[in-house]
Amino acid sequence: MSIALIGGMDRLERHYLVEAERVGIDLRVFNRSEVNIDSKIKHVDAIVIFTNKVSHRVKKEAMNAARANDIPVFMHHACGVCTLRDCLNCLLITNNNGG
Repeated sequence: MSIALIGGMDRLERHYLVEAERVGIDLRVFNRSEVNIDSKIKHVDAIVIFTNKVSHRVKKEAMNAARANDIPVFMHHACGVCTLRDCLNCLLITNNNGG
């Protein structure tokens, strides 16, 4: 399973990646402004957006890419490792139940 994380804190990027790897998820972190973010996230299984640490432009681009490619989006205001852990666990449960 491949997940794109939009937003978050630079200093936590390593922790985000470790947490995802621990549960067997390929995580792609975009916590800086990206050029053509839509082309970079169009093949992921889901998108997680940390809304308090992302620009409106990047959020809008990610949402447009998600709509165009039928990718589920999960938005959270908090951007801590625990928030990501909870989100990843929820995605794994949903995926394992065929939903």
